[in-house]
Amino acid sequence: MKDFVTIISKDNPLIKLICSLQTSKKARKEEGIFVLEGLRICLDAMENGIEFDKLIVSESAFEKYYEFIVNFEKISNKCYKVSDNLFCKISDTESPQGIITVAKTPLNKSKIDKFGKYIALENLQDPSNLGAITRTAEALGVSGIILTSCCDPYSPKSLRSSMGTILRVPLFLTSNLISFIKENNLTSYGCVVQKDAKSISDIKFDESSVLIIGNEANGISPETQENSDYLITIPMKGRAESLNAAVAASISMWEMMK
Repeated sequence: MKDFVTIISKDNPLIKLICSLQTSKKARKEEGIFVLEGLRICLDAMENGIEFDKLIVSESAFEKYYEFIVNFEKISNKCYKVSDNLFCKISDTESPQGIITVAKTPLNKSKIDKFGKYIALENLQDPSNLGAITRTAEALGVSGIILTSCCDPYSPKSLRSSMGTILRVPLFLTSNLISFIKENNLTSYGCVVQKDAKSISDIKFDESSVLIIGNEANGISPETQENSDYLITIPMKGRAESLNAAVAASISMWEMMK
């Protein structure tokens, strides 16, 4: 087993780095790394081939989760131990388990399946919505998730709300959704709240399909609407004018995958 370096100062560069990664999307992007906190999500990451650069554990966690920490240590470049009090300063949770790994941000390693069915999220800003959508996507067997101008999928809130599914479902990040869809020959279905759009219940989704869900307040952009092959809507009764983005995505994915 590797030696665990003991850190005692809150001014240690690694402690400062972790605090920055926990709070700053810019820091995560510039460094190309992100933080995984907690036993379950670290296990998910390990099982999905995520590379651990650093492992940081509290003194109490080292004893309580020793058998798991031994496995994490094997795939970590460097290992550190801190006091329980110091760990609380770098934790993003109210009741920390005492395990943090710093991992390399996965690149777009997966390829679009020409027979796959995908969901694209445009300008989605709420990590809770992103997490709920990824969990539903995994449960329904969606082939992958395409993100453009969304909240950071590797932020602590996104990772927690997804319960690790962000690390398991193929994820594609693009700065130009329209070009990405066309380059991969996907038939696009833009989800809108318009009476003249086709009812989703009347749609027969092709192979190589992508559903597009937009921003929580404004929906998909006018440019994306113009370039969608089909505009579809979820019929609503009563006085409801729109649905939460995660709810709309869940209903739409169900219709696509059934």
